[in-house]
Amino acid sequence: MEIVLSAAIGILAASGTWLLLRPRTFQVIVGLCLLSYAVNLFIFSMGRLYVGAPPIMPKGGFVDPTIYADPVPQALVLTAIVISFATTALFLVVMIASRGFTGTDHVDGREGGQ
Repeated sequence: MEIVLSAAIGILAASGTWLLLRPRTFQVIVGLCLLSYAVNLFIFSMGRLYVGAPPIMPKGGFVDPTIYADPVPQALVLTAIVISFATTALFLVVMIASRGFTGTDHVDGREGGQ
């Protein structure tokens, strides 16, 4: 399971980085989204993968914290999802405005290698 998760994180990060280096704005935005998905999976995997483990420890007495899921990475990923959604919406608005002003969707504002 860890190999599959590591491969997924690596593929998402590599694809996102490759798309960030593309000349068109939409490809850059998709690359940022893929990179944020890779980071979210990485943060989520740092909380250790537990299947069926309760996230909250009961009150009283000594409890073994290794049998409970860590809620901090889950909260961080949830916050990161909300922030990346807002950032993507902002980037799309800026991309549409830039397309209207310049008439092109290239990152540097000009077509080809001029």
